[in-house]
Amino acid sequence: MGSTPQPRRGNTRQRIQDVALELFAEQGYEKTSLREIAEQLDVTKAALYYHFKTKEDILVSIFEDLNRPVEELLAWGERQPRTLETKKEILRRYSEALAEAAPLFRFMQENQATVRDLSIGETIKHRVLGLVDLIKDPGAPLTDQVRCFSALFTMHAGMLALQDAEGDPEEKRKAALEVAVELVVRAHDPEAPQ
Repeated sequence: MGSTPQPRRGNTRQRIQDVALELFAEQGYEKTSLREIAEQLDVTKAALYYHFKTKEDILVSIFEDLNRPVEELLAWGERQPRTLETKKEILRRYSEALAEAAPLFRFMQENQATVRDLSIGETIKHRVLGLVDLIKDPGAPLTDQVRCFSALFTMHAGMLALQDAEGDPEEKRKAALEVAVELVVRAHDPEAPQ
């Protein structure tokens, strides 16, 4: 069963974002024009310009809206003690945020060169590094730092690698989260039994 997201109801800005992301995913970012987005929405180009001046404006707004939970998670995590329970909660919340942002995440994976060239590429890198800082201990040995990076990449890869695998999307998300938690538990307590 496909994981086509339901279009968000509501305002024109959200409808523009939804249609643009759909077209970017289908045709590629570079091959999609503002005119095509306007036509798909059955609005004038002027109406589209009222909300967004460029394709990058649309993409950045989608990114900011869908990644707001990650920003909130970073702020929350910085105020918490660096306990194993906090680290597990960070991973759980990040897994949920990734699930919400799945359409954008898939677009970004399929258009990596474009994303790197846009302003969001650097932002993504800083957010991932910020999350790694929250789940690794200061002064952690290199192997434990790799485990923490790997935990996040496990959740990213789980979304992509498992999207075509048989099974329920929620079960696949939970499986990737379980492996990520195992990596962070091991990094937090290298003496923990395996």
